[in-house]
Amino acid sequence: MKYLTDPHGKQLQFADTVAGLSVAFILLPEAVAYAAIAHLTIQAAITAALVGLLCYAWLGSSHFAIVAPTSSAAALLAAVVLSMRPVDGQIATSLGVALVILTGAGLLVVAKAKLGRLSAFVSRPVLHGFSFALATTIITKQLPIILGIKVHASDPFHILVELFTHANETAFWSAVIGCCSLALLAVLKRWPSVPGAFVVLVIGICLSRFVNLADFNVAIVGPVLIKLPELSLPQLPMEKWLQLAELACGLLVIIVAESWGSIRSLSLIHGDQVEPNRELFALGAANLVSGILQGMPVGAGFSASAANEQAGAQSKMAGVVAALVLLLMVVFGQVWIGLIPEPIVAAAVINALSHALSLKSLVYLWRMDRDQYLALATIIAVLAFGVLHGMLIAVGLSLASAIHSFSNPLVRELAELDHSRDYVDRANHPQAKVENHLLILRPEEPLFFASVEGILAEVQLHLNSRNDVDILILSLEQSADLDSTAVDCLIELADQLNHQNKVLLLARVKDSIRRLLLKLAAKQFHGKLFWSVADAVLDAQKIQNIRPR
Repeated sequence: MKYLTDPHGKQLQFADTVAGLSVAFILLPEAVAYAAIAHLTIQAAITAALVGLLCYAWLGSSHFAIVAPTSSAAALLAAVVLSMRPVDGQIATSLGVALVILTGAGLLVVAKAKLGRLSAFVSRPVLHGFSFALATTIITKQLPIILGIKVHASDPFHILVELFTHANETAFWSAVIGCCSLALLAVLKRWPSVPGAFVVLVIGICLSRFVNLADFNVAIVGPVLIKLPELSLPQLPMEKWLQLAELACGLLVIIVAESWGSIRSLSLIHGDQVEPNRELFALGAANLVSGILQGMPVGAGFSASAANEQAGAQSKMAGVVAALVLLLMVVFGQVWIGLIPEPIVAAAVINALSHALSLKSLVYLWRMDRDQYLALATIIAVLAFGVLHGMLIAVGLSLASAIHSFSNPLVRELAELDHSRDYVDRANHPQAKVENHLLILRPEEPLFFASVEGILAEVQLHLNSRNDVDILILSLEQSADLDSTAVDCLIELADQLNHQNKVLLLARVKDSIRRLLLKLAAKQFHGKLFWSVADAVLDAQKIQNIRPR
């Protein structure tokens, strides 16, 4: 939706106001739902939403990102806290708050170290698999609430088994309210401009106001006390802080991957420029402040951010408007929030996560025949080992996939295409012309400590396959810079070829690599570094003309 602005920006302000109202109506039911997922108070979710919206409006750059509690961060926080076996609710809350503070501090450190691009090491197939399994886990845990059945299991499989064996204990009216809420939410999705979750919550509040739902075995949220948050740090022993610092890495990774995916996808649609380290700094500040104010972790969730964009937001002021509206609803509506039936909260959670159950992305990977087993392994890991350990396994799978790629280097042989001075992959262009006594190779991965020895081993295999080679040209177009290991290996290769009376020329050499090699090994590389493969070939031909045969 596009808006033209007058000299005073009235249309712009109107567009942001409308978007802010829409977002606030989405965030209120999400706050109630995600607080339940995290086993925290509604105040913790409301505080986090207000802090996230205002901090990001101040420090972030995206016009559309909505930073607030997310289902994945809430579920992971609950999993981390439960893994530490707190003896009571107060200690559990302190552990959760400490985790949020450490995550925020970690994000600030990553941003200041300019490591924002590290989020790319969590691959999209892993994220798709994690989102699917997480949604399956959370939705399964909402079914007992809708059906009014108490279960003791914590994993999806055993929850379903308990529901089946105790089906006769189903609270009929709780199930009716939950199922009707799901049906109404599904119908309201046809009109994206209508805040479906908010509408259903209002209906539930009205029902609870005029009907004593306890008589029908329908649970309600109960009294809600929202007060001014206090600045404080959890009183925990040092060993707990250190243990949480290790576990905070997992929450940090999920927030970065989820948020950067949402921010970048929306920025690409609108041609906006966003810088990852600035975004991480904004997310870090939001989580740090949220933790100090006893709030939940926050991130730029895709559903709220996309809703903001679809509602016509034109600037970050939409987030500020959403924060103000949310604050007014909470201050003047605490009594009403307490009347919300719990089956409706569960239905709102299921509705918010239903999009993650789509098999579209997984089917796409299968059709592409790329990374489908990586996504499937992630799903199995989360469902089998729980959210926390499953997430750590998922991150490990991403890193293992990258390491596998680097440890199986691919080196292409290049040849000239029809006297065009264009050098292409010989395997895909068999008609390309091969120069006598000359071998041109291009590593398909950057040269660094984990890949360089494997790449140079492949180079040696290519050299061994031809006994007429006098000159080797190595194209470094994939390498933006070299670490010490890669430099040492290139110098060793140059010396080795020199002892064999062969010459090493390097093509497509970046400025930083050029300066480094000439500084450390001028004897081996002076006059042997070229901007293009074609220039390197011309020099090789001159060397061949000079050399006696």
